[in-house]
Amino acid sequence: MTTPMNRRSRLITQGVARSPNRAMLRAVGFKDGDFDKPIVGVANGHSTMNPCNAGIQPLVDRAMAALEAAGAKPQVFGFPTVTDGIGMGTEGMKYSLVSREVIADAIETAVNGQLMDGVVCVGGCDKNMPGSMMAMARMNVPGIFVYAGTIKPGSWKGQALTIVSPFEAVGAFTAGKMSQADFEGIEKNACPSVGACGGQYTANTMSSSFEALGMSLLGSSQMASPDTEKADSAAESARVLLEAVRADLKPRDIITRKSIENAIALVMATGGSTNAVLHYLAIAAAAQVKWTIDDFERVRRKVPVLCDLKPSGRYVAVDFHRAGGVPQVLAILLAHGALHGDCMTIHGRTMAEMLKDVAPEPRKDQDVIRPWSRPMYAQGHLAILRGNLATEGCVAKITGLKKTSITGPARVFDSEPAAMKSILAKKIRPGDVIVIRYEGPKGGPGMQEMLAPTSALIGQGLGESVGLLTDGRFSGGTWGMVVGHVAPEAYVGGTIALVKEGDSITIDAGKRLLQLNVAAKELAARRRKWQAPRPRYTKGLMAKYLRLVSSASKGAITDSEA
Repeated sequence: MTTPMNRRSRLITQGVARSPNRAMLRAVGFKDGDFDKPIVGVANGHSTMNPCNAGIQPLVDRAMAALEAAGAKPQVFGFPTVTDGIGMGTEGMKYSLVSREVIADAIETAVNGQLMDGVVCVGGCDKNMPGSMMAMARMNVPGIFVYAGTIKPGSWKGQALTIVSPFEAVGAFTAGKMSQADFEGIEKNACPSVGACGGQYTANTMSSSFEALGMSLLGSSQMASPDTEKADSAAESARVLLEAVRADLKPRDIITRKSIENAIALVMATGGSTNAVLHYLAIAAAAQVKWTIDDFERVRRKVPVLCDLKPSGRYVAVDFHRAGGVPQVLAILLAHGALHGDCMTIHGRTMAEMLKDVAPEPRKDQDVIRPWSRPMYAQGHLAILRGNLATEGCVAKITGLKKTSITGPARVFDSEPAAMKSILAKKIRPGDVIVIRYEGPKGGPGMQEMLAPTSALIGQGLGESVGLLTDGRFSGGTWGMVVGHVAPEAYVGGTIALVKEGDSITIDAGKRLLQLNVAAKELAARRRKWQAPRPRYTKGLMAKYLRLVSSASKGAITDSEA
């Protein structure tokens, strides 16, 4: 790898051969003294289309000003973003996971194409985080992630609201359990400000885990987007990044097997999103770190759930931040041997050094963060299941459930809209196991989230009594007896493609089992008759993605080694 000075000198060296390069840079504000300064990119997903990213521009401005004042020459550029909460349940949602790959490629293209010395990535929506981290790990140019911040909770009749509230209200309203006035009141008041979805959903899960990974400013991930401290943290992140550029501290010095384990320990302790499994498989691959789906189960067994956070708990991100946030949880994990304190951070100090002044037990004046001796759950909540329905593995989220197993008849749907139609028509009964297939990385394509069906089930009061499994994935706001990322997916002939209506299926999180209770001989006969469906896209980005994307068990990435 080239050093930062080598990258910069290749672009704007004072030699005669580089005079045209300097001439073009003068047109965008470079002066004689600027050619010796580090060029630092500020990549961002600012967008007025969604609340998650609509508050990014002030953070970019503060980061740019801080870099300039500290002696760098910052250059801003954008990357595209797709908002799950808006696309959910539509064809547009298929672009969500695809956008993670596009974001990573876009950042790599800009930073390497212009030989930048470092990059500050600023993002808010779910795929902004992993896309940015994949790019930084892949390029191995000094980088830091700045989270755009969480939304503040809405309120209706004294009830705290998040983006999941309207989705659950759909189920309650269609079941006749909610009035029109309450339905509309929830919809109008769920999102009162800019910022990403407020529970420990995917955006807050990934942003908080980046603190544990060592690639974000410690204490910054749960700040509310509109608050002054969030903009202040963007400026400080820029200054910290510039020090990393000068010290040549690169992402792969920070992103290691141990630091990924720290990140997953934080995900487990906070009750985070199932999407963390998919994204950390992808980040590990980009960083060339050995990490498999079974490593999540290894971490789960030794880390309790310490935080009472939505979707299955009571509190939202701003409550978590006030209670001590990520640093407090990391300090607890470190004190009990569940965190590697020797991991390097973007601050240039080890994680243990960063946490030395944080108390090893949470404050007694709050109940968002539990002490190690009194956890929400004794073990982590993201279980890796296997069985004849998922020989490559799948992910179950088991918090908030009285029962962690179900055996029932399959209700089979070949798309999310077909399942949603049946749920809203009240055709699903307690004890059923819903199968939504052909929504995997290739089959969707894009592995869209199933928040609408799961929320509708919860709204109808079926969240505890109905199972749901899919080769697609779930929103971080999902909870219930749900299993996602089933691999191999239906599109490539996984066993999920062979399920028939009424077949008996067992989901057992305790035994880590996902089983189709059909004889092997019968399954072999079904497999001989099965034919792969026609691809849903044959041109454009989605068709390209379909051809390149890996199995969910490997992170659904598009740059796998040949």
